[in-house]
Amino acid sequence: MTSPLLTPFDLGPLALPNRVVLAPLTRSRHERQIPTPLAPTYYAQRASAGLLIAEATQVTPRGQGYPDTPGIYTDEQAEAWQAVTDLVHAVGGRIVLQLWHVGRVSHSAYHGGRLPVAPSAIAAPGKAMTPDFEMMPFETPHALSTEEVAETVRQYAHGARLARQAGFDGVEIHAANGYLIEQFLSSGTNERTDAYGGSLENRLRFLREVTEAVLGEWPGERVGTRFSFGLGTSGVRDARPEETFAAAAELLSEAGLVYLHGVRPNARSGTDGTGGFDAIGLLRDHFDGAVIASAEFDREEGEAIVEAGTADLVAYGRPFLANPDLPIRFAAQAAGLDAPLNEPDRGTFYGGGTEGYTDYPIWDGQPVAIEADV
Repeated sequence: MTSPLLTPFDLGPLALPNRVVLAPLTRSRHERQIPTPLAPTYYAQRASAGLLIAEATQVTPRGQGYPDTPGIYTDEQAEAWQAVTDLVHAVGGRIVLQLWHVGRVSHSAYHGGRLPVAPSAIAAPGKAMTPDFEMMPFETPHALSTEEVAETVRQYAHGARLARQAGFDGVEIHAANGYLIEQFLSSGTNERTDAYGGSLENRLRFLREVTEAVLGEWPGERVGTRFSFGLGTSGVRDARPEETFAAAAELLSEAGLVYLHGVRPNARSGTDGTGGFDAIGLLRDHFDGAVIASAEFDREEGEAIVEAGTADLVAYGRPFLANPDLPIRFAAQAAGLDAPLNEPDRGTFYGGGTEGYTDYPIWDGQPVAIEADV
């Protein structure tokens, strides 16, 4: 029997050979916010995925909050990303870019002494990682003026335009993980009294405007969005997350986006699941396009959620980080063969060179049949 994860799926104009997705993974290995020559190899190694979602990529220098992360706001960056998309396409893959702004989850060390920005002047709990990989307390951010909000929207449009110039197959708007868009959406981080705060309609406005700006550069059939439901990542909480994100999903369904990518509550990301609702099921109920489920799925769980029809695709992070041929290993396992997964090396997740980035071994192609119990 064929694994549900290994069946084809049409994602708008993209014919995916399987439903296994590479989740966007920050690896902090880029120089001057420009993808390095290792990046094409890293992504091409994983091109057996139905879809690759490239790592979170800031649309403006003010959007950076972690060391050595890539940008998509200069022609030089777009040219470097073109080398990635060219190689991925040459080996038969499909790749979209995640458009990112961290908002308050940053530090003035990234911005020449200027404070990070956010919808309201509310500091995130915990500490920021500075450009030198040092940990410093988060600062109280600068609350964006109405004019600055409009400029930020234009920066998303510019990033989307450069992503198209770089040859990506689409873009994903990063509205998850406690970053800027989720800060606007969530009542706990948005205390504005202008058109971007207060009512749910107003808190949705920034997402709506960013989406409209991106749709000015890409057709909806090539645009997705990622949510993590305001349940606590980076201290971002919403008083009524089910209501807020149902409305956000409906907004994006009406806009004609091709997919929503939901990060289900999980202990590692800081979302403890106390929202009291099925986050991935919420997307299915309120969005007419495809649904991607993410966060700590194994093969069996991925197969089950696709088989149930709750999600159409499943995104894998750390398993794909350590197993560049993950769909092939899943196929072997589904056929009853012994294709064990490499264990990810936490010590090489961020920073460095080839080690833990492009040197994970592929399956040796010599499966051993799993013997049935007698």
